Parts: sequence; structure tokens; C-alpha cells
Amino acid sequence: MSAPELQGRSLLRYLWRQLTSMRNALILLLLLGLASIPGSLFPQRTQSPLKVREYFQNDPETAKWMDRFYLFDVYGSPWFSAIYILLFISLIGCLVPRTWHYAKEALSKPAPAPSALTQLESYQGVSGNLEAVEIWLKENKFRITKDENGISAEKSYLRETGNLVFHLALIVILLGVGASSVFGMRGEAIVTVGERFINVPTSYDNLALGRFFDVANMPAFAITAANFEAKYDPETRQPLDYKLTALVSNSVKEEAVRKIVRVNEPLTFGDSRVYLQANGFSPLVTVRDKDGAIKFEGPVPFLPQDANLTSIGAIKVPDMTPQIGFVSSFFPTAARDEVRGGFSSYPALLDPRLLVSVWQGDLKMDSGVPQSVYRIDTSEMNRIGLWGLSIGESYSFGNPDTVGTITFNGVVPWVNLQVVKDPGKPWALAGSIVAITSLMASLFIRQRRIYVRSKGGKLEIAGLALNRLPGLDEEIEKMLKEVSK
Repeated sequence: MSAPELQGRSLLRYLWRQLTSMRNALILLLLLGLASIPGSLFPQRTQSPLKVREYFQNDPETAKWMDRFYLFDVYGSPWFSAIYILLFISLIGCLVPRTWHYAKEALSKPAPAPSALTQLESYQGVSGNLEAVEIWLKENKFRITKDENGISAEKSYLRETGNLVFHLALIVILLGVGASSVFGMRGEAIVTVGERFINVPTSYDNLALGRFFDVANMPAFAITAANFEAKYDPETRQPLDYKLTALVSNSVKEEAVRKIVRVNEPLTFGDSRVYLQANGFSPLVTVRDKDGAIKFEGPVPFLPQDANLTSIGAIKVPDMTPQIGFVSSFFPTAARDEVRGGFSSYPALLDPRLLVSVWQGDLKMDSGVPQSVYRIDTSEMNRIGLWGLSIGESYSFGNPDTVGTITFNGVVPWVNLQVVKDPGKPWALAGSIVAITSLMASLFIRQRRIYVRSKGGKLEIAGLALNRLPGLDEEIEKMLKEVSK
């Protein structure tokens, strides 16, 4: 005989029970972790729009299919949001009934002893006094229930509390992460030493705003990078310390205050923090045309490619006719071998050199399509020169006639500042601390019950250890030893 089909309320009740089961909550938690993986494998529009555009340029068809599945916007996709919301509902639906049930159990007295104690753990019959046993149990923090047949005692009920609080803390963590995602912001900006960063959207190189973040709520502050010092271990070449000296003010017109920023010592503006995230170098160059007129002058940030700060960058000069672009590499401590060619052997400025490849043609800066300031599209350009420069040297490019001259004037460091506003971070942190603490409690607290019956002038004693954790026998022996004194 087949079971009747579920319809109406019965079907809804069945689906609700499935969703709010602990097993399915764990499955959803696993799915959330798996769903986060594409966000770390593929560039996201909110963080790297230029890299996403490169995908569409290199392989348009594949990129279109990836975009249909929201692989460039994983954390804002419908399927990621669905998993997140279902996990949230599942945890709440699972924990609320358990919380109510636990509250009633915590306030109630232990259940009476079973009729047959011989089948329980650590059973033994001894001579003794029931009143003395009751006093000992109370002194050792047992909750007791006493009736005409004997005593039922319970200890360490907080183990179940730890288990319950752990799952409630998970909800707090999810709320904190969700609040930071929709109400927070995260941005990055490269600031060359000597330049000033003002906290407005146009100052950022990358800016990711939460769905409900209001730009008007961005804190007003300005940071001038006055000096940057990096110390490295001469043998291992590993960084020992990064120190940024900054002039900080809460408004453009306010007098600046000198402050020190290190990797683990950010600046704080309300609930926003400014972190020192990375560093590199900006070569100082001057580009002149064939008549000697200056067409470009100033620092150009280069992006590091390895731990020794071998860097690449682009110098664009749209004011020259025809336009000129320099595809460049910078080496703080120049070295060379047959395999790698030019590279940097140490991250500090011991022997700085600038390698420039000169291209002539259309830089495509007037096409209206955003492009990286660190790269040049040379598909419609011709190379007219290649040279390496030390500080103070110049190179005249052009063949057969001189088109212009580039001079390598020096180097200044730059720092990458990361501005983060995480309104849910305190909640996520508090939830994490509570979750770890309660998990430790649920793992190490030993919950046990002891039953005592008076029968024929003797005492029958037995116990029950939750999950068969050790220690019950020793506690019963301790009780009998102290009661018999």
C-alpha cells in the first residue's frame, strides 16, 4: 500500500522540516563555502572591472557564458544569495525550537530515576546514608530531584548550553558579514609619497560599495603621504618593517596632524579604517618632443611583480604628435641573466634602472573605453625604440629622425591604502569569540547524571554519562569515599 501524496499544509510542513533540519543546515553551510570559490578564481566587477573587460576582449563567447552564471559577480548573484538566505532561515528554524525546548529543560528539575538501575553505568550497591549523599550532591553543584524512592541528580547541563550558543553565534556571524556586505564599503588607492589622498569616490583606483551604502556617509578626511620607509633582511630579503609617515586631517581645510601607519596599525576615522596594504615605486620621468618642449613630467606608479619589486608600468604621452607610449619595467636593484633577462635582485633602491620600450601610434585614450593606467594596447602602434636608463640619464627615441627624449630623473615610493568600512565587523568578531568559547565548552564540559535509591537498608547507585565521556566512575567513587567518612 503506497503512502498518500502530500498536499497543501502537509507538503509545506514537510518542506519546512527538511529545510530546518540540522543535516540540511550543514549541507547549506558546505554549499556556501563551495559557492565562494569562483569569487576567488575569477575577477569580480566590484573589485577588478578592467580584468573582467580583458576576459571579454580575449574570449568574448566564453566570457558571455561566464557572465550568464554571474561568475564575475559571485557574491551578488541570485544563486549565492539564495544559499545564504536559505542557510540563515535553516539555522533560525532549527535553533528557535531547540532554544525554547532547552529553556524549559534548564528550568525544570532532573527526571526521576528509572525503576531498574542495574542496567546503567557504574552500578553498585553499598551501605550508606541517603541524606549524606544528598548533602554531597548539593555541595558539588548537582541539580537534584528527591522523591520517596531516592534521588536523581544532574551536573554540567551547561554543555548543552554551549552547543546551543555556538549555533546562535553562527547566526550573529552571518548577520555581521551580511551587514558589512550591504552597508559597508571597501576601496584601494595608490598614493605616491608627496601626494595627498582625499576620501571621495573619484580618488580610488578600486571601489566596492555595499548595496545600501550611501556615498554621503563616507567620512571626510585627507591623507598626505609625507614619507615611507621599508626595512628588509639583507640575507632573506624579507620585509622587517613598513612605516608610513602621514599628515592626516578630518577635512581638506583642517590643519594636518602627523601620524605613523604600519601594516597592523591602521588609521581610524569613526567606523572606517585605513590600512597600509602594499608598496612600490614611481619613477620620475620627463618626456620632451624634438623641439625640447616638455610634454609629460612627474611620477608614474609601477606595479610590483615579485617580492623583489620588479615592476611594470606604462608612461602615456597623448600630447605628442603622433602619440607616444612607453611600455616599461623598473628594477630597484638591477640584475640580469640569460634566462630571465632583466630583473631586480633586492627590493631596496641599490641600483635602480628603468627599461623603456617606445611605441608610436594611437593610444586609444579618446575611444571612451576604460583602460588600465598600467598597460598600453600596442595592437595599432609601432615600436620605435628600446633602452635602459639609470638615474640622470636620457634617451632620444625615433628612427631615423629623433621624435623626442625621455629622462629618468629619480624614484619615489608609493603606498597602497585600503579604506574599509565594516559596520558588521564588531558583530562578526563578537559572534566568532562566542562561537569558539561555546564550542570549547560543549567539547570539554562533562555532563552526567547520578541516581541513588534506598532499598532494604542499602543504597543502589548508578550513573549516566552523556556520550559516554570518561569521569563518571571516578566521581561516584569520590562521592562514596567522602560520604563514608
